[in-house]
Amino acid sequence: MPDTFNVDHVPFSLLTDSEKALLLENIERREYQPLDILIAAGEPSQGVFVLLKGRVAESECSAQPSEQLVQQQTAFMHYEAGEYFGSWSVFNGHAIHNFIAVEATLCHLIPTQILLDLIDSNPLFADYFQQSLTAKRQILAQHADNQDMAEFMLSRIADSNIREPLIVDEGTSIEDATRLMREQKADCLLAKKGNRYGMVTGTDLLDAVIIERLPLTTDVSQIASYRLISISPDDYLFSALIIMTQQRIERVVVMDAKRKLLGVVELTDVLSHFSSHSHVIGLRVERAQSIEELRAASFGLADLIRGLISTGVKTRFVMELLAALNSQILSKLFDLIVPLEVHPHVCLIVMGSEGRGEQIMKTDQDNGLIYRDGLDWPQMHTVMNTFSETLISFGFPPCPGNIMVSNPEWVNSTKQWTEKLTRWSKSFEGEATMNLAIASDSKPVAGNTALFKVARNSFFRRIQDNEIFFAHFAKASLRFDTPLTFFGRLKDSAGLDIKKAGVFPIVHGVRSIALENKIADTNTFKRLEILVERGVLHKELADNLAEALSYFVQVRLQQQMERYSDDPVEYDKAPNEINIKMLTALERQLLRDALTVVKDFKKYLIHRYHLTY
Repeated sequence: MPDTFNVDHVPFSLLTDSEKALLLENIERREYQPLDILIAAGEPSQGVFVLLKGRVAESECSAQPSEQLVQQQTAFMHYEAGEYFGSWSVFNGHAIHNFIAVEATLCHLIPTQILLDLIDSNPLFADYFQQSLTAKRQILAQHADNQDMAEFMLSRIADSNIREPLIVDEGTSIEDATRLMREQKADCLLAKKGNRYGMVTGTDLLDAVIIERLPLTTDVSQIASYRLISISPDDYLFSALIIMTQQRIERVVVMDAKRKLLGVVELTDVLSHFSSHSHVIGLRVERAQSIEELRAASFGLADLIRGLISTGVKTRFVMELLAALNSQILSKLFDLIVPLEVHPHVCLIVMGSEGRGEQIMKTDQDNGLIYRDGLDWPQMHTVMNTFSETLISFGFPPCPGNIMVSNPEWVNSTKQWTEKLTRWSKSFEGEATMNLAIASDSKPVAGNTALFKVARNSFFRRIQDNEIFFAHFAKASLRFDTPLTFFGRLKDSAGLDIKKAGVFPIVHGVRSIALENKIADTNTFKRLEILVERGVLHKELADNLAEALSYFVQVRLQQQMERYSDDPVEYDKAPNEINIKMLTALERQLLRDALTVVKDFKKYLIHRYHLTY
């Protein structure tokens, strides 16, 4: 029995001690020379091969071994030390591709029957081999080194400190409410008015008496805020932190699916669970009185990202939190640069990944300005140039396509913006389609949001039930090849563009289906959830797309952080480049699985929209 087989790595670490012993007693040591066939297409399954050293290519059954080393493009993918192959043929009964040694290769063979016995006895081990990308990532996450911290960070609202609400009836005076809060050591209460609840904080009481000089006998329900921000008890505690950051508040009410009030979660409760200083950054942004103070606050984002990722927070949550903070920064800069009297007449929008809330590191500026028809503001373009230049000094790179407010093409009146969206939707040229794709993921971050909604709603009405438009629009998802064959041909210095290979096909394909179904939400993950709720997509497909996208972003972020410069304005020149040599064997397996999801999704889009590839 060879002693070099490592049972401590996933998926073999999922086995019990007795199952590991069974495995080690039955594995076979195999050696192959270059051009030897390990698995032949059409042959019955031998089992799963685990590579110890060397390299193996998976190729079409028509490719001859002698051609394999010369014509690398015939290989679908290559396997290296620590990786396994052959599991598909175990479940299918026979292989559909050839597996050929590219160089001298040493491996272990787990016989088919032993593998099937282990799968029968161990459901977790079976899930890893048989189920989706979602299951694999969950299994890996459960056995990661930072699992304790990850579980801690992903605790639910229901498992946290939900404070029993202090409720007073209508007619309670400000004086009585204040005394009650002091007795209960509470810093807020809920005032009931009919069937509604309104929140009153200590600050509200102070403002009412000192600033507004209201009598102490005033009904406290008159000063309550009835626009309550709520969260479900089944939601993550981290979601509460995101909501508080987005809304710039310090407490949320907890309500169940039937809108029954369960309690209040306060910022101090949330921060007691997190070492993150995200809310501190948010407060610094909110309190900034100058561009210099705002710039200093924005430079804390990189350290925040490092902290969140190192503690095991899911990539999607990090994206949501960073999107909220970035929106705060842009909104505050807008307040500092754009004259106050102009604010009701203009709307700053962000587009692309910023508009979807899916960026993490500071990404290219994709922004525009919509202004009221007939607005007379001679300084508009001068101010917008200053806005773009200031963002660059904050470490937000300029957009290579010049999609920024400093470019007059992206500064439009409401009428101009609507006409531009419509014109792009009628043109099937590449640039028009890409412009529309970027613009359709826009969201307002400052100024008068009604201007944005008027233009967006008008555009939605004009593309309703236009099958020709959606077919041409969706076709852009097929623009870039799925580079599974690249794994064998990439040189040490070469990289894989993960945006073209994986991110864009998923994002744009989902965007196309969402627009077709009149979904206003721009976030890809939320679009997928809504599409499942409406019965447009099967849950398994949506889950795999979400997991694949999340994994692409995670891998990209890991390597972006490796390249990150301490100079806050020295931005990454190739943010989407992935060096596959830096990935572990398991990470490469997951990358292949995720790219396979992309490949299958493209087939789905071709069928759905009757496209030609």
